[in-house]
Amino acid sequence: MMNELLAGLRSLDWSPLWISLKTACITTVICFFLGIFLAQKVGKWKEPWQSIVDSALTLPMVLPPTVAGYFLLLLFSKRRPVGIFLFSHFGIKVVQSFLGCVLAATVISLPLMYRNAKASFALVPKDLVQVGRTLGLSETKIFWKIILPLSGPGILSGAVLSFARALGEYGATSMLAGNIPGKTATISQRIALVMQDQDYVTAGVWVGVVMLISLFCMTALQLLSKRSSSR
Repeated sequence: MMNELLAGLRSLDWSPLWISLKTACITTVICFFLGIFLAQKVGKWKEPWQSIVDSALTLPMVLPPTVAGYFLLLLFSKRRPVGIFLFSHFGIKVVQSFLGCVLAATVISLPLMYRNAKASFALVPKDLVQVGRTLGLSETKIFWKIILPLSGPGILSGAVLSFARALGEYGATSMLAGNIPGKTATISQRIALVMQDQDYVTAGVWVGVVMLISLFCMTALQLLSKRSSSR
């Protein structure tokens, strides 16, 4: 068994790992800034609009990923208005492209970043915000100098969770980006493919890789939580 595993490692195509890591890194950056922006804006809205938008932004977290992939495919297909517009005017192809991988992972991962950021902002003492206003600070400076620093641990937790979720995304990605070797074939898609061929050795290697990366992410998240709680 060990010889088979070593032989499998030597002959393994590592492109799914690099595609998955690249997708997860780009997705995390997008979710980080977009999640903070949305959490800061939506948190100021009045009811019922805040609850409606909050539910819409959280929806991909509770829906099956294939449902999100279905709607993304309908929206960005080259036979649909949005897809036709992007391709004809800008030459942007979303379906069966690396951009599709990033877009699908972003839609699925964004709720984690958004929810963590929104919850962290809500925990900032209102007295400190009021003190900033009393000192004449603008709302922008209050956000950057008071709210954001105090929300740091929660925001970083959201970023770590977004990265881990994007790394393991399968359903929406497979529907929107497909499974093109060397281009859109992520680790999750590779595992599903080799399992169909009953190649348990290769599947086991990829499962081990995903578990190690996920374990690292969750350990970092736990250490971050303990560090913030000890302050």
